[in-house]
Amino acid sequence: MTGPARADALKDEIAPTGKLRVAIAISAAGGAFWSTRTKAGGYAGVPVDLGKEMAAQLGVPVEYVVYNNSGQITDAAAKGTWDVTFLPKDPERETRMSFGPVYEVADATYIVKAGSTATNFQTLDRPGMKVAAVNNTTTMRGAIAHLKNAKVTGYQTYDEIFALLKNGEIDAFALSRDQLNAMAKKIPGTHVLDETFKQTVTAVAVPLNHPLSAAFAAKFMTDATTNGTLRKAYDNNGLKDTPIRTQTK
Repeated sequence: MTGPARADALKDEIAPTGKLRVAIAISAAGGAFWSTRTKAGGYAGVPVDLGKEMAAQLGVPVEYVVYNNSGQITDAAAKGTWDVTFLPKDPERETRMSFGPVYEVADATYIVKAGSTATNFQTLDRPGMKVAAVNNTTTMRGAIAHLKNAKVTGYQTYDEIFALLKNGEIDAFALSRDQLNAMAKKIPGTHVLDETFKQTVTAVAVPLNHPLSAAFAAKFMTDATTNGTLRKAYDNNGLKDTPIRTQTK
């Protein structure tokens, strides 16, 4: 299959509704995965910009499908509600979608509440300590594996956990260091621990059994990394000082 026939087959597979439906997760966290709502009623974020550019290359309109977190995007992978997404990758998710090149590598750690006696992983991992994570995410799975004594509880939204931490109702929140450093500036007295319990990697993904889509998405991200599209998306979304950290698949 070559030329127009291949292009039509790709469009039929990757945009069956005539639009490229890009799954995004909304929160105030920022970073290379999360997207936000704009005052004008639209969306902003690295996945928003990448999805828009991908749709332009395909010659179809873009449509954003909104979720609360990456776990919900994963759960919808087999339901035919989205066509492409950009989210953290782990072995569990690789059984449910096809990933392309990694475009972000982030260190996961914990932020502790104001006045906490926890100053490192050892003093955090004690019976009675309440640690929050965004439900059904790679970071939550990592925190559960890491902490042997503290209790890890999943919540659906970043905003809910932010409020719990601010009010001192939880002891700690597991997330990527960059996002937690930004959070620490908003909640006086909180402290981001120095250690790292896992590296999370973010990549483009499509539902399983979409070989043309997977090949297109992989080439798109490889090109975006080298031609400046990814750098521009970072710069447009408050990540001017954040280096792009890629990883071979």
